[in-house]
Formats: sequence, C-alpha cells, structure tokens
Amino acid sequence: MLRGLVLDYAGVLTDPDATELLAAVDELRDRGIRTALLSNAAGGGSARRRLEPYFDAQVFSGEVGVAKPDARVYLLTADLLRLPAAACVLVDDSPGNVRGAVAAGMVGVHHTSVADTLSELGALFPA
Repeated sequence: MLRGLVLDYAGVLTDPDATELLAAVDELRDRGIRTALLSNAAGGGSARRRLEPYFDAQVFSGEVGVAKPDARVYLLTADLLRLPAAACVLVDDSPGNVRGAVAAGMVGVHHTSVADTLSELGALFPA
C-alpha cells in the first residue's frame, strides 16, 4: 500500500502549474499520505520556508551529503517519512532519478507535465 509521496523541486515544483501539484499534496496529506521534498540542491533557503507547510520532510542533497540517483538518498527520505521505500512514490523530471528511486524500491513517476503527473498520482492514490 502506497503511503508516501516524494517530490523533486527543480523541474517539478518549479513547473508553471505547480500550484495544482501543491493542492494535490494538500489533499493527499488530508488523507494521511506522508509527503517529502527531495532535491539535489545545496540547501533549502527560501524554498524550504515557502514549502514547509506541504511536506513532512525536506531533504536537500547538499545538506545530507548524498544525491539522486544514489539509493541512499531515497532510503533516507523514506526513513524520515517513517515508511519503507516500497510504500513511497517519487515524482521527478529526470528519468535517471526515477530509475534510481525504482532501484531503491520506490514507485517512480516521470514528470513531463502537471496534468500527466496528477493523472498518475490519481491512479496510484485513488480516493
């Protein structure tokens, strides 16, 4: 059973329609889905403060010393959500990062558009 959603920042949450994704994150959190931001950025800065209400955990590679697609960063993120990797979905715009998440045990969603990602999430987390 999927109980965690992990979103990339650059390329996903910087998408011009990202407010729709954040609305979906809010709805999923209301349903008990745990959420995390996972970014290969050096640190969170203002993005961390702005996105804090949406995520149970925020992981920035520069702060933890390991980056996507290394399996350790996916496992660390799942651990921060107090979930096994197999209970988590990663959404990322980089196919290599999606493959890395799948290799670590997560379900991967390749983000190409907000509409497509929302459709995938609807199938993975049915109401």
